[in-house]
Amino acid sequence: MDKRDLSTLFRERLKLLLTRSDLNRSAFAATVGIDRSALSQLLSGASTRLPRAETLLAIAAEFKVSLDWLLGLSHDEGVTGEIRESLEIEEASGGFDRTLLAKWHAEAVGTKIRYVPAGIPDLLRTEALVDYEAGITNRNREAQADETQYRIDYSRRPETDMEVCMPRHTLEIFARGLGIWNGFPPQERRAQLLHMAALLDDLYPTFRLFLYDGRMRYSIPYTIFGPYRAAIYVGDMYLVLNAPAPIRTLTGHFDQLIRAAEINAHEAAAFTQRLADETFAGGG
Repeated sequence: MDKRDLSTLFRERLKLLLTRSDLNRSAFAATVGIDRSALSQLLSGASTRLPRAETLLAIAAEFKVSLDWLLGLSHDEGVTGEIRESLEIEEASGGFDRTLLAKWHAEAVGTKIRYVPAGIPDLLRTEALVDYEAGITNRNREAQADETQYRIDYSRRPETDMEVCMPRHTLEIFARGLGIWNGFPPQERRAQLLHMAALLDDLYPTFRLFLYDGRMRYSIPYTIFGPYRAAIYVGDMYLVLNAPAPIRTLTGHFDQLIRAAEINAHEAAAFTQRLADETFAGGG
């Protein structure tokens, strides 16, 4: 669903709850833990931004409706306590160190983090690539740079245990400047691959990258934070699962990606270096 449609449906459901409540705006806002001006902004439609996960959960809990209904994803208003506690929605805003994602990384220190990225893994990107991708996606450059640095620092901790799985062809497409990277200069693509190879070598074995054949396997982007939660990336939002059963299911899926890897972690740096050398052998 388009983010604008999601925002419109949420606004309509919020107006309905306000009408049903028989509360004025100030009292309604106080009930769900926000101020009146924030509520007015949500109701105005001036922005497509959804409220933070805490606010969504507070509204759903206070008025006993499901998050799916509140976001216009379901016609069923009802929700059990178990479902409400097992699902969160997080929309990143501001610097990475101020988001729930950073908090989840901190909570998972000492456990294994498993990560399937949507593109080039965040912590392996150069500043040039961060700037380029921020420009074409309209995402906040500073927030992306914060995320990259946070992940690098996190991966240097001795207690870190992080595994990343991604399709091999993502790197091959990047090297050739295809898809979203067709406007990224060849010299910057080469520098990115060399930077990536150096970091993979430097961070191993606390950070391990596995490459699988994307023609044989498919995966949506997600992160599993130890036994605590899993966050599924859906554009600028994360669907966060806290219940043990779905976390175990995603963990099993990740293990299957590891088993299917054609390039194992100890080979990833050399593969990336070789890809840079072979792609740009003639200086092109």
